[in-house]
Amino acid sequence: MELSSLSFSQRQRLAFIDFCLQYFGQIARGDLIQHFSTGLASGSRDFTLYKELAPNNLQLRHQTKLYYRTEPFTPLFNHDPEEALSRLCNGFGDGFTAPKRPSDICFDAIRLIHPKAEIVATLMRAIGQQQVISCEYVSLSSGISQRELVPHSLVNSGHRWHVRAFDRKSSSFRDFVCTRFIRAAIAGNATENAELREADLSWQNILSLTLTPHPKLMNPLAIELDYNMTDSKLTIQTRAAIAGYLLQEWNVDCSHSSQLNEKQYPLRLENTEVLQQIENSLLAPGFTLSTVKGPSA
Repeated sequence: MELSSLSFSQRQRLAFIDFCLQYFGQIARGDLIQHFSTGLASGSRDFTLYKELAPNNLQLRHQTKLYYRTEPFTPLFNHDPEEALSRLCNGFGDGFTAPKRPSDICFDAIRLIHPKAEIVATLMRAIGQQQVISCEYVSLSSGISQRELVPHSLVNSGHRWHVRAFDRKSSSFRDFVCTRFIRAAIAGNATENAELREADLSWQNILSLTLTPHPKLMNPLAIELDYNMTDSKLTIQTRAAIAGYLLQEWNVDCSHSSQLNEKQYPLRLENTEVLQQIENSLLAPGFTLSTVKGPSA
């Protein structure tokens, strides 16, 4: 049987099964029934059909009543990693397998960096099941290295995806760029409590960032409207682990005396003392050690 011969709704349900196996490593019949509001018999038929099309992709374990991804798994559908990450962030919606049709009148910025689907899938399965991955990773400072990581979250920094993970090599929580993995596989060895998300203090620390229009702007009202500010201020809550990325992506002047060019950095961080709590504060535009020593200008 060919996928093209199936109805759109059938392909939607099969794609959901395929996606869950690829990115989560498991799926229950109830997941399918709940997502598509189908009956028990219909759900059973969908799993039977999927198994006919891809007999080596899943295995039912009667003890847990879950279908698990097998080692020789080959996806039936081409799940675009950017689309998959967007859906993972926002929840599954309708039109799960519908091809992305670009608009003639509405355009998004061109992305130059795209993570590989197999890397994202491995990271997602490890996160969901709190497992260790063994990987080859290329960093700017040390080149190619073999590592064991315990990932707990995927983060979009604005122009690329990172995975937040405990790095057994450095015994610390760090950020790893998803496109810099040469390979990644589930290692299978046990994790420790100190390696899980709850132990990541920088991740658990929620900070308040107070942003204002840059004081050198001739018409600050434009920026107030852009960001829907109240009394010329916008206060946002973010995790300390990702605050540096946010400040960098939004071009926020974090210097002590608002020294950066206001045309390039139209926003200013008012409460610069918060930079002391940011793990990657060097990403904050204009940051120096002196930035946090005195009151903000």
